[in-house]
Amino acid sequence: MRISSLVSFAGFLLIIIGSYCPLLRPFGLFNMNVFKLSQPYGMTILLVAVIGILGVFLNRIQLVKFSAWVALILVSLLLLASVLKVNTSFSFIPFKSISGFLAKQIRFKWGWYVLFAGPVLALIGAFSTRQLSKIQKPDL
Repeated sequence: MRISSLVSFAGFLLIIIGSYCPLLRPFGLFNMNVFKLSQPYGMTILLVAVIGILGVFLNRIQLVKFSAWVALILVSLLLLASVLKVNTSFSFIPFKSISGFLAKQIRFKWGWYVLFAGPVLALIGAFSTRQLSKIQKPDL
């Protein structure tokens, strides 16, 4: 295996690990991961990560690049949806100060860093084309 394949594998593994990390903490009561935010969306992210891992082991660079881009797009859309949901979840309250206070009580956690590091590492591994140098035996 090439070093870049190992970097891509580590990136897809980080996607799987990051999907179980805490992403949101509403009102300090409990943590929410990808599956508590949206279970079908979480399964889609995991499926893309597994396809990327299969592409790494089968040495299909185009499949690895495609799944890394799709994973980055999916994670970015999840972050965008979470930000929009947090900012509009209390819009039914007529007082903007109260709704703003309640929206600030929902905290984003460290799991987003892990979740974004995965696709970025997978893309770095997929686009690095540096080959390992082969050591040749000297002729005697």
